[in-house]
Amino acid sequence: MPNIDSIKKYKNIHMIGIGGVSMSGIAAILKNWGFSVTGSDWSKSETTDKLNQLGIKVVIGHSIEDVANSDVVVYSAAIKQEDPEMLEAKRLNIPTIERADFLGELTRCYKDTICISGTHGKTTTTSMISLCFIEAMQDPSIQVGAFLTPLDGNYLVGNSEHFIIEACEYVESFLKFSPKAEVILNIDNDHLDYFKNFENIKNAFVKYVKLLPDNGILVVNGDDSNCLDLIKYTNAFCITYGIQNKNSDFYADNIIFDEDGFPEFNVYHKGEFWDKVKLSIPGTHNILNALSCIALCNKYGLEKQFIKSALLKFTGAHRRFEFKGKINNNVSVYDDYGHHPTEILATFKSLSLKNYNHSWVIFQPHTYSRTKNLLEDFAKALLNFDHVIVLDIYAAREKNTYGITSKELVDKIISLGKEAKYIPSFEECVSYVKTHVKDNDIVLTLGAGTVTEIGPMLVQ
Repeated sequence: MPNIDSIKKYKNIHMIGIGGVSMSGIAAILKNWGFSVTGSDWSKSETTDKLNQLGIKVVIGHSIEDVANSDVVVYSAAIKQEDPEMLEAKRLNIPTIERADFLGELTRCYKDTICISGTHGKTTTTSMISLCFIEAMQDPSIQVGAFLTPLDGNYLVGNSEHFIIEACEYVESFLKFSPKAEVILNIDNDHLDYFKNFENIKNAFVKYVKLLPDNGILVVNGDDSNCLDLIKYTNAFCITYGIQNKNSDFYADNIIFDEDGFPEFNVYHKGEFWDKVKLSIPGTHNILNALSCIALCNKYGLEKQFIKSALLKFTGAHRRFEFKGKINNNVSVYDDYGHHPTEILATFKSLSLKNYNHSWVIFQPHTYSRTKNLLEDFAKALLNFDHVIVLDIYAAREKNTYGITSKELVDKIISLGKEAKYIPSFEECVSYVKTHVKDNDIVLTLGAGTVTEIGPMLVQ
Protein backbone atom coordinates (compact mmCIF):
# COMPACT_ATOMS: atom_id res chain seq x y z
CA MET A 1 0.00 0.00 0.00
CA PRO A 2 1.43 3.43 -0.93
CA ASN A 3 2.31 5.86 1.86
CA ILE A 4 -0.57 8.36 2.18
CA ASP A 5 0.64 10.26 5.27
CA SER A 6 1.09 13.50 3.30
CA ILE A 7 -2.59 13.68 2.34
CA LYS A 8 -4.18 12.12 5.46
CA LYS A 9 -5.14 15.60 6.69
CA TYR A 10 -7.83 15.72 3.98
CA LYS A 11 -10.47 13.25 5.17
CA ASN A 12 -13.24 14.70 2.96
CA ILE A 13 -12.24 15.65 -0.58
CA HIS A 14 -14.53 17.49 -3.01
CA MET A 15 -13.64 17.51 -6.72
CA ILE A 16 -14.98 20.05 -9.24
CA GLY A 17 -14.96 18.61 -12.77
CA ILE A 18 -14.78 15.05 -11.40
CA GLY A 19 -15.89 13.55 -14.75
CA GLY A 20 -12.61 14.58 -16.42
CA VAL A 21 -10.15 11.94 -17.64
CA SER A 22 -7.56 12.51 -14.92
CA MET A 23 -9.92 13.70 -12.16
CA SER A 24 -12.03 10.51 -12.28
CA GLY A 25 -8.93 8.36 -11.88
CA ILE A 26 -7.74 10.42 -8.90
CA ALA A 27 -11.22 10.10 -7.32
CA ALA A 28 -11.20 6.30 -7.65
CA ILE A 29 -7.72 6.01 -6.09
CA LEU A 30 -8.74 8.24 -3.14
CA LYS A 31 -11.93 6.22 -2.58
CA ASN A 32 -9.88 3.01 -2.57
CA TRP A 33 -7.59 4.53 0.09
CA GLY A 34 -10.59 5.17 2.35
CA PHE A 35 -11.12 8.90 1.80
CA SER A 36 -14.63 10.34 1.60
CA VAL A 37 -14.92 11.71 -1.96
CA THR A 38 -17.67 13.87 -3.51
CA GLY A 39 -17.70 15.67 -6.82
CA SER A 40 -19.57 17.76 -9.35
CA ASP A 41 -19.53 18.03 -13.11
CA TRP A 42 -21.32 19.96 -15.88
CA SER A 43 -22.76 16.88 -17.51
CA LYS A 44 -23.65 13.28 -16.80
CA SER A 45 -21.41 10.73 -18.56
CA GLU A 46 -20.30 7.12 -18.53
CA THR A 47 -17.50 8.26 -16.20
CA THR A 48 -19.80 9.97 -13.67
CA ASP A 49 -22.06 6.89 -13.67
CA LYS A 50 -19.06 4.68 -12.96
CA LEU A 51 -17.97 6.92 -10.06
CA ASN A 52 -21.50 6.72 -8.60
CA GLN A 53 -21.24 2.92 -8.74
CA LEU A 54 -18.01 3.14 -6.72
CA GLY A 55 -19.98 4.96 -4.00
CA ILE A 56 -18.72 8.43 -4.90
CA LYS A 57 -21.52 11.01 -4.78
CA VAL A 58 -21.45 13.03 -8.03
CA VAL A 59 -23.78 16.01 -8.46
CA ILE A 60 -24.51 17.26 -11.99
CA GLY A 61 -24.35 21.05 -11.69
CA HIS A 62 -23.15 22.65 -8.46
CA SER A 63 -22.98 21.24 -4.95
CA ILE A 64 -22.34 24.04 -2.46
CA GLU A 65 -23.22 21.73 0.45
CA ASP A 66 -20.51 19.19 -0.46
CA VAL A 67 -17.96 22.00 -0.65
CA ALA A 68 -18.93 23.13 2.88
CA ASN A 69 -18.40 19.57 4.21
CA SER A 70 -14.95 19.14 2.63
CA ASP A 71 -11.40 19.58 3.95
CA VAL A 72 -10.00 20.38 0.50
CA VAL A 73 -11.40 21.19 -2.94
CA VAL A 74 -9.55 19.78 -5.98
CA TYR A 75 -10.48 21.45 -9.28
CA SER A 76 -9.63 20.79 -12.94
CA ALA A 77 -7.84 23.43 -15.04
CA ALA A 78 -11.05 24.23 -16.94
CA ILE A 79 -12.75 25.56 -13.77
CA LYS A 80 -12.79 29.36 -13.45
CA GLN A 81 -11.94 31.08 -10.16
CA GLU A 82 -15.42 32.67 -10.13
CA ASP A 83 -17.13 29.26 -10.23
CA PRO A 84 -19.77 29.17 -7.41
CA GLU A 85 -18.11 26.18 -5.70
CA MET A 86 -14.68 27.85 -5.84
CA LEU A 87 -16.15 31.04 -4.36
CA GLU A 88 -17.80 29.02 -1.57
CA ALA A 89 -14.49 27.28 -0.76
CA LYS A 90 -12.74 30.67 -0.55
CA ARG A 91 -15.54 32.11 1.62
CA LEU A 92 -15.12 29.20 4.07
CA ASN A 93 -11.30 29.27 3.87
CA ILE A 94 -11.22 25.69 2.57
CA PRO A 95 -7.96 25.08 0.66
CA THR A 96 -8.26 24.61 -3.13
CA ILE A 97 -5.72 22.63 -5.16
CA GLU A 98 -5.47 22.44 -8.96
CA ARG A 99 -5.63 18.91 -10.42
CA ALA A 100 -1.98 18.70 -11.59
CA ASP A 101 -0.72 19.85 -8.16
CA PHE A 102 -2.87 17.27 -6.42
CA LEU A 103 -1.78 14.53 -8.84
CA GLY A 104 1.78 15.58 -7.97
CA GLU A 105 0.94 14.87 -4.31
CA LEU A 106 -0.31 11.40 -5.31
CA THR A 107 2.91 10.64 -7.25
CA ARG A 108 4.80 11.20 -3.98
CA CYS A 109 2.66 8.61 -2.18
CA TYR A 110 4.02 5.87 -4.48
CA LYS A 111 7.63 4.64 -4.41
CA ASP A 112 7.54 4.04 -8.17
CA THR A 113 5.75 6.59 -10.37
CA ILE A 114 6.29 5.93 -14.09
CA CYS A 115 5.58 9.01 -16.25
CA ILE A 116 5.08 8.83 -20.02
CA SER A 117 5.51 12.12 -21.87
CA GLY A 118 6.27 13.65 -25.25
CA THR A 119 4.31 15.70 -27.76
CA HIS A 120 2.72 12.68 -29.50
CA GLY A 121 1.92 9.08 -28.56
CA LYS A 122 1.53 9.45 -24.78
CA THR A 123 -1.87 7.75 -24.52
CA THR A 124 -0.94 4.82 -26.75
CA THR A 125 2.38 4.22 -24.98
CA THR A 126 0.89 4.60 -21.48
CA SER A 127 -1.70 1.99 -22.54
CA MET A 128 0.97 -0.40 -23.85
CA ILE A 129 3.10 -0.14 -20.69
CA SER A 130 0.03 -0.50 -18.45
CA LEU A 131 -1.11 -3.67 -20.22
CA CYS A 132 2.39 -5.19 -19.95
CA PHE A 133 2.42 -4.54 -16.17
CA ILE A 134 -1.09 -6.04 -15.84
CA GLU A 135 -0.13 -9.07 -17.95
CA ALA A 136 2.93 -9.61 -15.72
CA MET A 137 0.63 -9.38 -12.64
CA GLN A 138 2.37 -6.33 -11.17
CA ASP A 139 -0.94 -4.85 -9.85
CA PRO A 140 -0.23 -1.24 -10.95
CA SER A 141 -2.36 1.87 -10.48
CA ILE A 142 -2.91 3.56 -13.84
CA GLN A 143 -4.08 6.90 -15.25
CA VAL A 144 -4.36 7.07 -19.04
CA GLY A 145 -5.78 9.82 -21.27
CA ALA A 146 -8.41 7.74 -23.07
CA PHE A 147 -10.90 4.91 -22.54
CA LEU A 148 -9.07 1.57 -22.64
CA THR A 149 -11.21 -1.53 -23.17
CA PRO A 150 -9.15 -3.91 -20.97
CA LEU A 151 -9.51 -1.43 -18.06
CA ASP A 152 -13.17 -0.71 -18.87
CA GLY A 153 -12.24 2.93 -18.35
CA ASN A 154 -9.30 5.31 -18.22
CA TYR A 155 -7.85 4.28 -14.86
CA LEU A 156 -7.11 1.30 -12.68
CA VAL A 157 -6.64 1.21 -8.92
CA GLY A 158 -3.96 -1.27 -7.89
CA ASN A 159 -2.28 -1.93 -4.54
CA SER A 160 1.39 -2.07 -5.57
CA GLU A 161 3.93 0.77 -5.53
CA HIS A 162 3.73 1.15 -9.36
CA PHE A 163 1.79 4.22 -10.54
CA ILE A 164 1.75 4.56 -14.36
CA ILE A 165 0.58 7.95 -15.65
CA GLU A 166 0.49 10.12 -18.72
CA ALA A 167 2.46 13.31 -18.01
CA CYS A 168 1.53 16.29 -20.19
CA GLU A 169 3.93 19.16 -20.91
CA TYR A 170 1.13 21.74 -21.42
CA VAL A 171 1.56 24.65 -18.94
CA GLU A 172 4.51 22.57 -17.63
CA SER A 173 2.13 20.55 -15.45
CA PHE A 174 4.50 17.54 -15.58
CA LEU A 175 6.97 19.52 -13.43
CA LYS A 176 4.59 19.02 -10.49
CA PHE A 177 5.16 15.24 -10.46
CA SER A 178 7.81 13.13 -8.73
CA PRO A 179 8.73 10.42 -11.24
CA LYS A 180 10.98 7.42 -10.59
CA ALA A 181 10.96 6.57 -14.32
CA GLU A 182 10.32 8.75 -17.39
CA VAL A 183 9.63 7.73 -20.97
CA ILE A 184 10.07 10.66 -23.40
CA LEU A 185 8.70 9.84 -26.85
CA ASN A 186 9.46 13.00 -28.85
CA ILE A 187 9.71 16.78 -28.54
CA ASP A 188 7.81 18.80 -31.14
CA ASN A 189 6.41 22.32 -31.66
CA ASP A 190 3.05 22.40 -29.86
CA HIS A 191 1.10 24.40 -27.27
CA LEU A 192 2.72 27.58 -28.61
CA ASP A 193 -0.11 29.58 -27.02
CA TYR A 194 1.73 28.83 -23.76
CA PHE A 195 5.35 28.08 -24.73
CA LYS A 196 5.74 30.79 -27.45
CA ASN A 197 8.73 29.02 -29.07
CA PHE A 198 10.47 25.66 -29.38
CA GLU A 199 13.34 26.64 -27.06
CA ASN A 200 10.88 27.01 -24.15
CA ILE A 201 9.36 23.59 -24.89
CA LYS A 202 12.83 22.01 -24.86
CA ASN A 203 13.71 23.78 -21.58
CA ALA A 204 10.54 22.42 -19.96
CA PHE A 205 11.71 18.88 -20.82
CA VAL A 206 15.18 19.64 -19.44
CA LYS A 207 13.62 20.71 -16.11
CA TYR A 208 11.42 17.60 -16.21
CA VAL A 209 14.39 15.23 -16.68
CA LYS A 210 16.15 16.90 -13.74
CA LEU A 211 13.28 15.70 -11.48
CA LEU A 212 14.54 12.09 -11.79
CA PRO A 213 16.43 10.69 -8.81
CA ASP A 214 19.94 9.29 -9.41
CA ASN A 215 18.53 5.76 -9.12
CA GLY A 216 15.74 6.57 -11.59
CA ILE A 217 15.24 5.45 -15.20
CA LEU A 218 15.08 7.60 -18.35
CA VAL A 219 13.90 6.07 -21.65
CA VAL A 220 14.29 8.32 -24.71
CA ASN A 221 13.71 8.16 -28.46
CA GLY A 222 17.09 7.65 -30.15
CA ASP A 223 15.67 8.87 -33.49
CA ASP A 224 14.90 12.30 -31.97
CA SER A 225 18.00 14.46 -31.44
CA ASN A 226 16.17 16.70 -28.94
CA CYS A 227 15.35 13.65 -26.81
CA LEU A 228 18.93 12.32 -26.98
CA ASP A 229 20.14 15.71 -25.81
CA LEU A 230 18.27 15.29 -22.49
CA ILE A 231 20.53 12.45 -21.30
CA LYS A 232 23.25 14.86 -20.18
CA TYR A 233 20.91 16.49 -17.63
CA THR A 234 20.44 13.44 -15.40
CA ASN A 235 22.39 10.77 -13.50
CA ALA A 236 19.49 8.32 -13.91
CA PHE A 237 19.94 5.07 -15.85
CA CYS A 238 19.33 5.99 -19.54
CA ILE A 239 17.97 3.69 -22.26
CA THR A 240 17.54 4.65 -25.93
CA TYR A 241 15.35 3.10 -28.62
CA GLY A 242 14.88 3.75 -32.33
CA ILE A 243 14.36 2.54 -35.88
CA GLN A 244 16.75 4.80 -37.85
CA ASN A 245 19.37 5.01 -35.10
CA LYS A 246 20.93 1.54 -34.90
CA ASN A 247 23.18 2.73 -32.06
CA SER A 248 20.09 2.75 -29.83
CA ASP A 249 19.96 0.21 -26.97
CA PHE A 250 16.75 -1.21 -28.47
CA TYR A 251 16.04 -1.01 -32.18
CA ALA A 252 13.63 -2.58 -34.69
CA ASP A 253 14.64 -4.21 -37.97
CA ASN A 254 13.10 -6.44 -40.69
CA ILE A 255 9.80 -4.58 -40.44
CA ILE A 256 6.89 -5.98 -42.46
CA PHE A 257 3.24 -4.84 -42.53
CA ASP A 258 0.18 -7.04 -43.12
CA GLU A 259 -2.83 -5.90 -45.20
CA ASP A 260 -4.28 -4.06 -42.16
CA GLY A 261 -1.05 -2.09 -41.82
CA PHE A 262 -0.14 -3.98 -38.61
CA PRO A 263 3.65 -4.36 -38.24
CA GLU A 264 5.80 -7.35 -37.33
CA PHE A 265 9.48 -6.73 -36.59
CA ASN A 266 12.64 -8.06 -34.95
CA VAL A 267 13.79 -6.28 -31.81
CA TYR A 268 17.51 -6.04 -31.05
CA HIS A 269 18.94 -5.16 -27.64
CA LYS A 270 22.56 -3.91 -27.60
CA GLY A 271 22.96 -5.43 -31.08
CA GLU A 272 21.74 -8.90 -30.00
CA PHE A 273 18.45 -10.36 -31.25
CA TRP A 274 15.86 -9.90 -28.45
CA ASP A 275 12.68 -11.33 -30.01
CA LYS A 276 10.13 -10.97 -32.79
CA VAL A 277 7.16 -8.70 -31.96
CA LYS A 278 3.78 -8.28 -33.66
CA LEU A 279 1.36 -5.38 -33.09
CA SER A 280 -2.40 -5.15 -33.66
CA ILE A 281 -2.33 -1.41 -34.38
CA PRO A 282 -1.03 0.17 -37.60
CA GLY A 283 1.84 2.52 -38.40
CA THR A 284 5.58 3.00 -38.03
CA HIS A 285 5.06 5.50 -35.19
CA ASN A 286 3.52 2.66 -33.15
CA ILE A 287 6.68 0.57 -33.63
CA LEU A 288 8.54 3.39 -31.86
CA ASN A 289 5.89 3.51 -29.11
CA ALA A 290 6.23 -0.28 -28.67
CA LEU A 291 10.03 -0.06 -28.51
CA SER A 292 9.84 2.52 -25.70
CA CYS A 293 7.49 0.17 -23.85
CA ILE A 294 9.81 -2.83 -24.40
CA ALA A 295 12.84 -0.83 -23.21
CA LEU A 296 11.10 0.22 -19.98
CA CYS A 297 9.46 -3.14 -19.20
CA ASN A 298 12.70 -5.02 -19.87
CA LYS A 299 14.51 -2.77 -17.37
CA TYR A 300 11.76 -3.57 -14.82
CA GLY A 301 12.47 -7.28 -15.32
CA LEU A 302 9.10 -8.12 -16.91
CA GLU A 303 9.32 -11.40 -18.81
CA LYS A 304 9.41 -11.29 -22.62
CA GLN A 305 6.33 -13.50 -22.98
CA PHE A 306 4.20 -10.99 -21.00
CA ILE A 307 5.50 -7.98 -22.95
CA LYS A 308 4.92 -9.67 -26.34
CA SER A 309 1.50 -11.00 -25.40
CA ALA A 310 0.29 -7.63 -24.04
CA LEU A 311 1.50 -5.78 -27.15
CA LEU A 312 -0.23 -8.26 -29.47
CA LYS A 313 -3.53 -8.02 -27.54
CA PHE A 314 -3.53 -4.21 -27.57
CA THR A 315 -5.88 -3.00 -30.32
CA GLY A 316 -5.53 0.72 -29.59
CA ALA A 317 -6.91 3.29 -27.19
CA HIS A 318 -10.21 5.06 -27.84
CA ARG A 319 -9.98 7.57 -30.74
CA ARG A 320 -6.57 6.34 -31.88
CA PHE A 321 -7.18 5.22 -35.49
CA GLU A 322 -10.39 3.62 -34.27
CA PHE A 323 -12.60 1.72 -36.74
CA LYS A 324 -16.18 3.06 -36.58
CA GLY A 325 -17.94 0.92 -39.19
CA LYS A 326 -18.80 0.84 -42.89
CA ILE A 327 -21.08 2.92 -45.12
CA ASN A 328 -22.39 2.46 -48.70
CA ASN A 329 -21.45 -1.23 -48.54
CA ASN A 330 -17.68 -1.03 -48.58
CA VAL A 331 -16.46 2.33 -47.35
CA SER A 332 -14.54 2.07 -44.03
CA VAL A 333 -14.80 4.91 -41.49
CA TYR A 334 -12.05 5.58 -38.94
CA ASP A 335 -11.73 8.20 -36.20
CA ASP A 336 -8.51 9.63 -34.83
CA TYR A 337 -7.53 12.21 -32.21
CA GLY A 338 -4.64 13.65 -34.27
CA HIS A 339 -4.67 17.46 -33.96
CA HIS A 340 -1.09 18.40 -34.80
CA PRO A 341 0.60 18.26 -38.26
CA THR A 342 3.06 15.55 -37.11
CA GLU A 343 0.14 13.40 -35.88
CA ILE A 344 -1.78 13.93 -39.13
CA LEU A 345 1.24 12.71 -41.10
CA ALA A 346 1.68 9.67 -38.83
CA THR A 347 -2.03 8.83 -39.18
CA PHE A 348 -1.83 9.21 -42.97
CA LYS A 349 1.17 6.86 -43.06
CA SER A 350 -0.84 4.27 -41.07
CA LEU A 351 -3.74 4.73 -43.48
CA SER A 352 -1.56 4.38 -46.57
CA LEU A 353 -0.50 0.87 -45.45
CA LYS A 354 -4.12 -0.30 -45.94
CA ASN A 355 -5.75 -1.25 -49.24
CA TYR A 356 -8.32 1.29 -50.44
CA ASN A 357 -9.47 3.30 -53.46
CA HIS A 358 -9.53 7.00 -52.38
CA SER A 359 -8.86 8.57 -48.97
CA TRP A 360 -11.15 11.18 -47.40
CA VAL A 361 -10.24 13.30 -44.39
CA ILE A 362 -12.73 15.36 -42.36
CA PHE A 363 -10.53 17.61 -40.24
CA GLN A 364 -11.56 19.80 -37.31
CA PRO A 365 -8.72 22.17 -36.31
CA HIS A 366 -8.24 22.32 -32.52
CA THR A 367 -7.68 25.78 -30.94
CA TYR A 368 -7.17 29.07 -32.79
CA SER A 369 -3.57 29.50 -31.58
CA ARG A 370 -2.44 26.12 -32.92
CA THR A 371 -4.21 26.68 -36.27
CA LYS A 372 -2.65 30.15 -36.64
CA ASN A 373 0.88 29.10 -35.61
CA LEU A 374 0.99 25.92 -37.70
CA LEU A 375 -1.28 26.88 -40.65
CA GLU A 376 1.26 26.03 -43.38
CA ASP A 377 2.21 22.72 -41.69
CA PHE A 378 -1.46 21.71 -41.37
CA ALA A 379 -2.08 22.50 -45.06
CA LYS A 380 0.96 20.46 -46.16
CA ALA A 381 0.01 17.49 -43.95
CA LEU A 382 -3.57 17.43 -45.31
CA LEU A 383 -2.33 17.47 -48.95
CA ASN A 384 -1.63 13.74 -48.60
CA PHE A 385 -5.34 12.85 -48.66
CA ASP A 386 -7.30 12.54 -51.91
CA HIS A 387 -10.32 14.49 -50.58
CA VAL A 388 -10.09 17.14 -47.85
CA ILE A 389 -13.01 18.62 -45.86
CA VAL A 390 -12.36 21.15 -43.09
CA LEU A 391 -14.88 21.94 -40.34
CA ASP A 392 -14.93 25.04 -38.13
CA ILE A 393 -12.12 25.44 -35.58
CA TYR A 394 -12.89 23.83 -32.21
CA ALA A 395 -12.16 26.61 -29.71
CA ALA A 396 -11.51 24.46 -26.59
CA ARG A 397 -10.12 26.85 -23.95
CA GLU A 398 -9.69 29.87 -26.27
CA LYS A 399 -11.41 32.98 -27.63
CA ASN A 400 -10.61 33.87 -31.25
CA THR A 401 -8.22 36.74 -30.57
CA TYR A 402 -6.06 35.37 -33.42
CA GLY A 403 -8.35 36.39 -36.29
CA ILE A 404 -8.06 32.93 -37.87
CA THR A 405 -10.77 30.81 -39.55
CA SER A 406 -10.98 27.38 -41.14
CA LYS A 407 -11.60 29.12 -44.48
CA GLU A 408 -7.97 30.32 -44.38
CA LEU A 409 -6.74 26.75 -43.97
CA VAL A 410 -8.87 25.66 -46.94
CA ASP A 411 -7.54 28.57 -49.06
CA LYS A 412 -3.98 27.61 -48.12
CA ILE A 413 -4.56 23.97 -49.19
CA ILE A 414 -6.09 25.14 -52.50
CA SER A 415 -3.13 27.48 -53.09
CA LEU A 416 -0.85 24.44 -52.74
CA GLY A 417 -2.72 22.76 -55.60
CA LYS A 418 -5.20 20.46 -53.83
CA GLU A 419 -8.99 20.73 -53.92
CA ALA A 420 -10.43 21.24 -50.40
CA LYS A 421 -13.88 22.07 -49.04
CA TYR A 422 -14.95 24.14 -46.05
CA ILE A 423 -18.21 22.64 -44.67
CA PRO A 424 -19.12 24.03 -41.23
CA SER A 425 -22.35 22.02 -40.78
CA PHE A 426 -21.92 18.41 -39.59
CA GLU A 427 -25.18 17.36 -41.32
CA GLU A 428 -24.08 18.88 -44.65
CA CYS A 429 -20.66 17.27 -44.29
CA VAL A 430 -22.18 13.82 -43.69
CA SER A 431 -24.58 14.13 -46.62
CA TYR A 432 -21.78 15.40 -48.94
CA VAL A 433 -19.52 12.46 -48.05
CA LYS A 434 -22.33 9.90 -48.37
CA THR A 435 -23.22 11.10 -51.86
CA HIS A 436 -19.63 11.36 -53.14
CA VAL A 437 -17.72 8.36 -51.72
CA LYS A 438 -17.03 5.42 -54.05
CA ASP A 439 -16.61 1.70 -53.33
CA ASN A 440 -13.53 0.82 -51.26
CA ASP A 441 -12.87 4.44 -50.25
CA ILE A 442 -11.67 5.11 -46.72
CA VAL A 443 -12.94 8.01 -44.55
CA LEU A 444 -11.03 9.44 -41.59
CA THR A 445 -12.46 11.92 -39.08
CA LEU A 446 -9.61 13.79 -37.45
CA GLY A 447 -9.25 16.16 -34.50
CA ALA A 448 -9.46 16.47 -30.70
CA GLY A 449 -12.91 18.08 -30.52
CA THR A 450 -16.50 17.20 -31.51
CA VAL A 451 -15.49 15.79 -34.93
CA THR A 452 -15.77 12.37 -33.27
CA GLU A 453 -19.59 12.70 -33.65
CA ILE A 454 -19.34 12.51 -37.45
CA GLY A 455 -18.24 8.85 -37.69
CA PRO A 456 -21.39 7.51 -35.97
CA MET A 457 -23.55 9.92 -38.04
CA LEU A 458 -22.00 8.49 -41.23
CA VAL A 459 -22.32 4.86 -40.16
CA GLN A 460 -25.96 5.24 -39.02
